Amino acid sequence: MDERRRYDRATADLEPPFAILDMDALRANAAAMARRAGGKPIRLASKSIRCRAVLRHVLDMDGYAGVMAFTLPEALWLAAEGFTDILVAYPTADRKALAELAGDARAAAEITVMIDRVEHLDFIDAAVDSVRTRHEIRICLDIDAGFHALGGRFRAGVLRSPVREPGQAADLAAATAKRPGFRLAGLMAYEAQIAGVGDRVPGPYGRMVRLMQAWSQHELTVRRGRVVRAVRQIADLEFVNGGGTGSLEKTTREKAVTEIAAGSGLYHPRLFDFYRGFTGRPAALFALPVVRRPAPGVVTVLGGGYHASGSPGASRLPQPYLPAGLRYDAREGAGEVQTPLLGRAARDLRIGDRVWFRHAKAGELCERFDALHLVEGDRVVETVPTYRGEGRTFL
Repeated sequence: MDERRRYDRATADLEPPFAILDMDALRANAAAMARRAGGKPIRLASKSIRCRAVLRHVLDMDGYAGVMAFTLPEALWLAAEGFTDILVAYPTADRKALAELAGDARAAAEITVMIDRVEHLDFIDAAVDSVRTRHEIRICLDIDAGFHALGGRFRAGVLRSPVREPGQAADLAAATAKRPGFRLAGLMAYEAQIAGVGDRVPGPYGRMVRLMQAWSQHELTVRRGRVVRAVRQIADLEFVNGGGTGSLEKTTREKAVTEIAAGSGLYHPRLFDFYRGFTGRPAALFALPVVRRPAPGVVTVLGGGYHASGSPGASRLPQPYLPAGLRYDAREGAGEVQTPLLGRAARDLRIGDRVWFRHAKAGELCERFDALHLVEGDRVVETVPTYRGEGRTFL
């Protein structure tokens, strides 16, 4: 049975729009990612999952340990639900959440918050000043892993931390270590220009990407190692986190890195089709119903304007996946209320048929749907709430 018929059969009693998660594909992707990590644990990036049931399922598999949350309120919620070893990937300015963290012994023991400057420590101190019994707050330093060349005139990577060199990291580590109420637990450096940029691109641009990534990997391996050595002179780090789905087999080779963060590859969204080092199976899909047939070779589906975050462009649109051979109208794209689709496959579609889509990114799909229907073979075996379905968005 082909995938489209299998999904149609499994969800015959559901009314689209809805989202599914193919559990066989999810498990295959998770096992492949663990192999690529080469024995180092993968910290599960919750922003790419956004479903508690799926987080628990993957954390029960070999090769996965800990959660990388995207906000402190999310981390507090997960800790209250029994999750452990939670790293908040981004600095927080949520005073209420910080006060809750400082006042909760269990949460403070399980959650590590991110900083990249002394100002963050000042902010935390002010936010928790009124907490009667303040518990020690665990800290992780965020280090810039971007690639700079030509005297800084060329930059690849994301604009995150101002801390880049070993001396800067050591200064921040020393300031944290001597500050009462804090404990330096870890260090993180995310190489977005390698982990988040596909290198399977044809032509000159693809060659430039691969060359940049090779240079960046060499530079970062040396610099990250020096940063970690400098910080370990000040604090006994529990973990050094790096990488992402797109760089697992590269980042794991660095001795300085003790764990790797990843999550998107579990769902294998559209943007992860463009990597040479690995392949995956699309696991998270959503279905939209055909509601019009305005012309031969054209159908219209309900909704569909689920654009992904990032630089705007065609790469941020969902992919019409099944049946194969559908494309957007260049003048309309993916619409808020309806989306025209063109192509030979449209000729055979009728009112009420499903078109299956893949989101460009992973977890953002769950911001559109209250539930994921878990498919095993040709059956829905369970329906589980997404964060949105539990009334939790954290953004």
